[in-house]
Amino acid sequence: FQPLHTLRSAEKELLPGFHQFEWQPALKNVSSSWDVGIIDGLSGWTSFVDDVPAETIARRFRYDVALVSALKDLEEDIMEGLRERGLDDSTCTSGFTVVVKESCDGMGDVSEKHGSGPAVPEKAVRFSFTIMSISVRADDEEDAVTIFQEQKPNSELSCRPLCLTFVDESDHETLTAILGPVVAERKAILDSRLILSVGGLLRSFRFFFRGTGYDEKMVREMEGLEASGSTYVCTLCDSTRAEASKNMVLHSITRSHGENLERYEIWRTNPFSESVEELRDRVKGVSAKPFMETQPTLDALHCDIGNATEFYKIFQDEIGEVFLKSSPSREERRRWRSALDKQLRKKMKLKPVMRMNGNYARRLMTREAVEAVCELIPSEERREALCKLMELYLQMKPVWRSTFPARDCPDQLCRYSYNSQQFADLLSTTFKYRYDGKITNYLHKTLAHVPEIIERDGSIGAWASEGNESGNKLFRRFRKMNARQSKAFELEDVLKH
Repeated sequence: FQPLHTLRSAEKELLPGFHQFEWQPALKNVSSSWDVGIIDGLSGWTSFVDDVPAETIARRFRYDVALVSALKDLEEDIMEGLRERGLDDSTCTSGFTVVVKESCDGMGDVSEKHGSGPAVPEKAVRFSFTIMSISVRADDEEDAVTIFQEQKPNSELSCRPLCLTFVDESDHETLTAILGPVVAERKAILDSRLILSVGGLLRSFRFFFRGTGYDEKMVREMEGLEASGSTYVCTLCDSTRAEASKNMVLHSITRSHGENLERYEIWRTNPFSESVEELRDRVKGVSAKPFMETQPTLDALHCDIGNATEFYKIFQDEIGEVFLKSSPSREERRRWRSALDKQLRKKMKLKPVMRMNGNYARRLMTREAVEAVCELIPSEERREALCKLMELYLQMKPVWRSTFPARDCPDQLCRYSYNSQQFADLLSTTFKYRYDGKITNYLHKTLAHVPEIIERDGSIGAWASEGNESGNKLFRRFRKMNARQSKAFELEDVLKH
């Protein structure tokens, strides 16, 4: 490990700020210099004497510089893609389109280092992007030809960090102040073309951004919606929790960034002088100003986690035969839970976890797990119902987990709507005790919105936040092993790695 200024040029080449490029037209409000490496995420933060000093440290790359570095990394893939498609690379100099996935996630319990500098929260936020595909439209062609497609869009290797900061993701003011410049740069990039030398010739690229790697908490924060416990259960449609539990399957995606902005204006101005209740119903739970555009989609990883959490609770309820009882005591519930944990530990070698995580969710949502749980359930028909519920779930899951569902699980994709209807019927009859007038946010999305999203995007799994979440592990590791032990420098060392 070496501090930045001692890097050899071969290493510098891998970091943003090495390759020359220009934008046409020049980016609005963004400097035109290209040799910009790691910058202070607070640069441009004007602090007055009576301002509170920023209780945070942030380090980032300039968005356009980072994109250039990522494209130069893929230079060989781009050239090979052109050759494979039989395109003459000397004629393909313009018409390149790059699609970028953006992810952002808060991490808890990042302990604070000693040293000078502001007292920072023990939490961090990472914002990163992945280049998902590059296509080119030859001058005489109608359709664009894809010359690069990321085969592992959920690997931490394809996921490039843009901004690291010590800030609590719930601290809206600080988070928006730090991500504000990122949003501004991204907005400028949309109106311009990048001119960059790839394979020895200058070529022009335009970019499309899709913010899909966010969990629901982050989406609600970025899009100005109420928190996850809100009656407005969904970030894709206007359904309320009660409606979503009555009609589990038939909803279509209606929300969008633009609509959220309009609704915020209505919320702010109350043009029809309505009461708070009426106004809230009119804006469907938009109560803050949307700050960053996210794609209305479903995050596969958190969907998995959310649904596993729900199944874990169903398992407990079934062990305790809640469908017969009304409001069991805390003690009873605790007994059922420890019975479930003990059984899962014995049969599945699954240790109980404080907070559900992706690995636990994957192991819990299996036939083996449900068979183990069934051993604790007295009634034969309840066992059958629970097994059927899990069977249906396992038929549905590959559709939103897979990177290319039409290729990997075409049959399950075709049957999805039928399966989700069956699943919903089971919930509203056999498991009515849990879903009378209520349903969890992710179950609603899983049942109601998956086919429409896949029809629009071709995949849900590919656009998940998983790569960014794996990157969180790297962040922790590099911070321990490969960074200078000081507040001022550690983030840039981690970012560099």
